[in-house]
Amino acid sequence: MNTKIATLLVALMASLPMSFASASEAMKIGYVNTQRIFRDAPTAVKAAKRIEAEFSKRDQDLKAMAKQIQGLQESLEKNAVTMSESERRAKEKDLSEQSREFQRKQREFREDLNLRQNEENAAIIEKANKAIKQLAESEKYDLIVQDVVWVSPRLDVTDRIIKALSENSGKAEDLPTANGK
Repeated sequence: MNTKIATLLVALMASLPMSFASASEAMKIGYVNTQRIFRDAPTAVKAAKRIEAEFSKRDQDLKAMAKQIQGLQESLEKNAVTMSESERRAKEKDLSEQSREFQRKQREFREDLNLRQNEENAAIIEKANKAIKQLAESEKYDLIVQDVVWVSPRLDVTDRIIKALSENSGKAEDLPTANGK
């Protein structure tokens, strides 16, 4: 009895690699490079331009403010020896207040920028996931993965997803953003 079970197990184990190999050959797998989607897809490029336009004024204001603070700092260092004590303290206080205000505005700018980038990225991912699902269904993929350590270039379907996003980027329903702009 034990020899029959052992023989059956050996036969089963011997056939397992063959059945796995034939099953994996029939399986259709694809890969999408998310970073390329964010970098190359027309919707991502448009989103980056929108964000740049939206935040360029504030960025320029911050740069001007930084330049003004630097000028105050240099003036204070240059003229500190010739100033009266009260005048020097007043300039130091003004410099300190402006520096704190600059840091606050800079922090708010970074937070707002990150929030907008995350909103745009979420919209891009949503569109990309729709395109991936359509590709998987139309071409009968069993599995499409993202973010892998290594993948064979023959499995990469990123170009097809970018092309699908390009074809859809001109449609009005594909252009709205999280804030409606």
